Amino acid sequence: MRKAALASLLGLTLAATTLAAAGAQAAPAPSGQAASRLPGLVTLKDVRHHQLNLQKIADANGGNRAAGLAGNKITVKYIADQLKRAGYTPRVQDFTFDFWQEKTPATLAETAPTPKTFTPGTDFGTLQYSGSGDVTAAATPVDPGATGAGSGCEATDFAGFPKGHVALIQRGGCFFSVKADNAIAAGAAAVVIYQLPGTPGPVAGTLTKPYAIPVVGPTNAVGTDLVKQAQAGPLTLRVRTDTLNEKRQTSNVIADTKRGRADNVVVVGAHNDSVVAGPGINDDGSGTATLLATAQQIGKLGAKVRNQVRFAFWGAEEEGLLGSQHYVDSLPKAELDKIALNLNFDMLASPNFVRFVYDGDNSNGQNNVEAPAGSGAIEKAFNDHFASRKLATDPTPFNGRSDYNAFIVAGIPAGGIDAGAEGIKTPAQAATYGGTAGRPYDPCYHQACDRYDNVNLKGYDQLIDGAAAVTELFANSTLTVNGNEFAKRRAPARGTAPRQAGQYAAE
Repeated sequence: MRKAALASLLGLTLAATTLAAAGAQAAPAPSGQAASRLPGLVTLKDVRHHQLNLQKIADANGGNRAAGLAGNKITVKYIADQLKRAGYTPRVQDFTFDFWQEKTPATLAETAPTPKTFTPGTDFGTLQYSGSGDVTAAATPVDPGATGAGSGCEATDFAGFPKGHVALIQRGGCFFSVKADNAIAAGAAAVVIYQLPGTPGPVAGTLTKPYAIPVVGPTNAVGTDLVKQAQAGPLTLRVRTDTLNEKRQTSNVIADTKRGRADNVVVVGAHNDSVVAGPGINDDGSGTATLLATAQQIGKLGAKVRNQVRFAFWGAEEEGLLGSQHYVDSLPKAELDKIALNLNFDMLASPNFVRFVYDGDNSNGQNNVEAPAGSGAIEKAFNDHFASRKLATDPTPFNGRSDYNAFIVAGIPAGGIDAGAEGIKTPAQAATYGGTAGRPYDPCYHQACDRYDNVNLKGYDQLIDGAAAVTELFANSTLTVNGNEFAKRRAPARGTAPRQAGQYAAE
């Protein structure tokens, strides 16, 4: 679904028009809070400049910025160089990961009773970290009555599964790796994980670790048809994959503000990689660009930065949240305890956008990752910011799909915003935000067309402001998240020496 050259030109023209109208005024503040300055300093023009540079890097280096490949290595150098120019001393944290690449297109075919070959990329995809293999065997559905609420998530789902068969499993209820592990333990020769009802396209996901057998993900229509045939009588499938799994190196880039308490740190993160299929200018060039522009401007807040802000550009997120997990795992407990909270900005520019805020207090009841106390206060900070501008928001669950996961598991409060990924916009959301109901929030999610013009500039500008405003809020005080606050300055008692700068301890 790569955009035509004309569409790209129109997108650039629209960008220029919108940027010309963008101002640098202080954002209105929720009642009782000082007006935010940072949203006016972090301009859409500056953010788009970084996005354009990321697009140029991808175009010159194989069309992507995927971890372990040239485009990502240049992206890491670009991020570090921009931070140095802004006065930071960035740390490039290298780590080794399991690199995966599909060498030739996979095959998924029905060989009996009705021969049929499915189209890769349209009818099915290969899950990241699938092994190589060429399997022709009978197919057996796994717990087909689960309707996505746990198919293949329990070992008992495979009771009576014939060894050597191809497992037909519906997506949902647990990680892909759990389903694959259970299938292999039951003796499956290949795994087919088909899409949920109402979700278009094939499954695009990662198994998080290398596997020895083929694992592919067809559309819901293909998957449910195969299940029906297998239930009606013998069904034979051919599943062939040709993949590369090997160790490679990639990097996180970390930079701290010079101002602010180093024992009460606000970690603000986005991931620096794309998928192999495309340049990833929304996912997550939008977050990377926003963080870079914020890092370049936050120093202008001066003494308002009372807590150190740590800008973190995570590597290998698309490989299974590896960079953020490596970072958290590398910190001793004493250093982890200094982190007050984590803000995550992953996909802020989706064309068919919604203003999603992570559900920190699980009021929507859909989280499958428990958020530590304080996460609800982060959610409220974002909602308050948008409400002050009379902008609606929708909750989105903590489901472990982005880099906040490592922090939450470590007991650190987290939150963030996004504009939506492959999910489908509802009629109610279209009525509230505009756009098109029944279409994905980002029709180019994990595709070659996730380019510079794959952006809703109005929505992106609003989410940039939200990211900047809440970063500024917690840079100044984390009272509502972890109870940590500075004492107010007092006039010294008669006969005592005045305190020196930096001597005002937290209460």
